[in-house]
Parts: sequence; structure tokens; C-alpha cells
Amino acid sequence: MNEYQEHLTEYLMSKNNQLTYDEARTWIELLSDDFETTAAKAGRDYLGSEMTERIVRQWIENYGDRLHDFIATNPKYKDFLNKKR
Repeated sequence: MNEYQEHLTEYLMSKNNQLTYDEARTWIELLSDDFETTAAKAGRDYLGSEMTERIVRQWIENYGDRLHDFIATNPKYKDFLNKKR
């Protein structure tokens, strides 16, 4: 799992130069956890880390360059990212 998160962290940083490595890694962890938790709450079977990687990569492609803006409008993520710093 760490290997795919490392690749996704690097990919996110290539899409958004406003994020530090630690912030990008935190985003990858948050997005991965959100996807897996939402799927589990919906009663879906676990589809593996490959599916999580595919979905998170898609989110990065669509929203990666604007994730730093999202922090300002979502207190849950803002607080979590500020704690990680």
C-alpha cells in the first residue's frame, strides 16, 4: 500500500506545486481513507488497493491542482492538515 501512496504523492505534487510533500502525502491518505470508508459504509466488498489507487488517481487528475483551495472551505480537512504540520 505504501508504494502506491508514494506514487500518488509524487503525482499529486506534479499537479499542484502549492503543496509540500507532507501535505500531498496527507491528502493521499485522506482521499484513500475516504474512498475505502465510504465504500464500506455503502456495504460494498473491499475491491483492493488497486481500485483505491485508480479512484484517487482520477480525483487527482480532476481536482489535484485545486486541493490547496479546498482546505480553506472545509474545516475538517483544514484542522487535520494543520495538525500534521
